[in-house]
Amino acid sequence: MRVALKLLRGIWHVLVGWFTIYFRFPQLSPTEREARVQVWAMQLLRIWEIDLEVRGRPVVSGPALLVCNHISWLDIVVIHATRHCRFVSKSELREWPMIGTLATGAGTLYIERAQRKDALRMVKDMAQSLRNGEVLAVFPEGTTGDGVGILPFHANLIQSAIEGHSPVQALALQFVDSSTNTISMAARYIGDDTLLGSVWSTLNAHGLKAVVNFGELQFANGRDRRAWAHDLHEDVKALKQLCEKISETAEI
Repeated sequence: MRVALKLLRGIWHVLVGWFTIYFRFPQLSPTEREARVQVWAMQLLRIWEIDLEVRGRPVVSGPALLVCNHISWLDIVVIHATRHCRFVSKSELREWPMIGTLATGAGTLYIERAQRKDALRMVKDMAQSLRNGEVLAVFPEGTTGDGVGILPFHANLIQSAIEGHSPVQALALQFVDSSTNTISMAARYIGDDTLLGSVWSTLNAHGLKAVVNFGELQFANGRDRRAWAHDLHEDVKALKQLCEKISETAEI
């Protein structure tokens, strides 16, 4: 009953978000829209009883490209709750009922992953957005991982920061059990996991906490996209390990 109630409250919150995008966003400035998205994300986490812990300092203003590991469908909501940014996502998301409207309203940039040439278009669009002073976010792993390790980073979209003369901020995300400070698999969404099953597992978890650890802003400094992607992978890995060490210390 508790989980079903949280699910219903979450669905209602999604409907409110959909209504806001269609009927309120046309009357709001970009800054006001960004603020609404961040507040909406924070409220959804509260409704679903998911704590949020932010370590480090999110970039205050753009241009900046955020680079993060990818664990769950919940990642975007968590990162939006720390600060608004425009995500790069697969084009299929745009067609999802309700979710597509929310993603588009939040400023998502869509890429046709099945078409290799579309990556070139996306890099140009991202570079222009960065030159316009926006904050973008990508998951360079290209898919979700198990939350324990980090998959290799694809370098293509990192090229946008080079062409846009923009800094990159690495951040690490993990979900933990707030009572034991151990990694939680409740929000995991990989392999044969279904979206509904992952949502139910997330809502059924007690004391679930999302931890986001932000690193420092950095520039390419002569690195090409592959070298920079490799270094960013190591940075995210180190930020994640730091979170785990702090969690282990807290548990002791």
